[in-house]
Amino acid sequence: GPKQLRQGKERAADSLMLLLVLAVSCSPSLEATASPPVPHVKPSYTFGRTFLGLDKCNACIGTSICKKFFKEEIRFDNWLSSHLKLPPSYLLSYSGNYTDDAKSWRLVDITRLTTKYQHDQADKRICTALLKTRTCSLERALRRTTRVQKWLRAKRLTPDLVQGLPSPMLRCPSQRLLDRIVRRYAEVPDAGSIYMDHLTDRDKLRLLYTLAVNSHPILLQIFPDVEGWPFPRYLGACGRLVVSASTRPLRDFFGAAPEVAADLALQLLAVLRSMGTNDLNYFFYFTHVDAGTFGVFSNGHLFIRDASTLGIIDREEGSPLTGDQQEYKDIFSCLTVDCQSAAVSCNSIREEQSLVMVCQELLPKLLGGKFLQAVQEKIDGFLQHCADGFTNEQGIDDAVTKLAELLKPLRSCDSRFAYRYPDCKYSDKY
Repeated sequence: GPKQLRQGKERAADSLMLLLVLAVSCSPSLEATASPPVPHVKPSYTFGRTFLGLDKCNACIGTSICKKFFKEEIRFDNWLSSHLKLPPSYLLSYSGNYTDDAKSWRLVDITRLTTKYQHDQADKRICTALLKTRTCSLERALRRTTRVQKWLRAKRLTPDLVQGLPSPMLRCPSQRLLDRIVRRYAEVPDAGSIYMDHLTDRDKLRLLYTLAVNSHPILLQIFPDVEGWPFPRYLGACGRLVVSASTRPLRDFFGAAPEVAADLALQLLAVLRSMGTNDLNYFFYFTHVDAGTFGVFSNGHLFIRDASTLGIIDREEGSPLTGDQQEYKDIFSCLTVDCQSAAVSCNSIREEQSLVMVCQELLPKLLGGKFLQAVQEKIDGFLQHCADGFTNEQGIDDAVTKLAELLKPLRSCDSRFAYRYPDCKYSDKY
């Protein structure tokens, strides 16, 4: 009838208008001539709540940066294209652009704490285990658990509330560390208090969920880069996506020039040293490292890109949890890991653990076959000595110190290393 005809005409007009817009944008010669004004078609993301994981809140990470997604002040890497498409949801991380003034953009990493598949499996597990159904309201199911009940009643975050959570950071928690988490939790307005009065029930569930899935964003919040900690800046979360400053993974530099490789290796050793000795008397150690654990900023500065495998031991207070308490298991203990996996005891962590891992896994790939034969043989020897560390603990520090002395003169002082240039020109330190 006439209604369909009218709709058809409108659709044709819309298509014609879109073609006009595309023609104008593709043809530079048209722009110079006085063309009739064309209404600006503003491209826009159609954000599904499911893509962000907002449909799963409050079993999610937070909502502090959602506004920026919806106002398109955070865009995925193809933000310059005219038809903004969301990238596939099964990826673990995305490269994005972030702005505060709509004029200057900076690169950010947008990450999931586990793959979407693992998230979906965990969601199913919650529903089946707690309500015996395939789908359910995650929040309602989790609120029935003993752990959440205890969290909702608690005034302060104490070690018994986090026991049995899989994160290495909470394996041996001190009260001082847990107070720091509450005081600096960035998804709520800052109250600077160690008591959880300023956390609503919703906030408590989100904090617990984050700690149970992956403590990476919490580490970024409680040890911020502005205080000199080697982590990228935490910018916020929306649903199950976390936004932080952008770094390139170390694996991108395995083929780098010798002077760049020497520089990164020295930074890597310095980061590990600072994790062992710092003003706050926390000892950080890795339970696993790979080519994506560390990252490099555009100014050449090396950081810890993925903090999910970092454990912390409080040298000042120690840990109040004894072995049998640590074995407590519930649904939160196995949202992302196999419930059967046995964790190491706090007393068995060795000082050199992280160094040995880095000497085994990363430094040979970064420094292998880069230098003149005589130098290369020495480097390989020190690395081998360090990698065998668990059989010969005496020599690790010695080997690493000698390796650092050998690498220092091999790096250069130029603008590629913006984080220390031009300081290196006028300083003996470099």
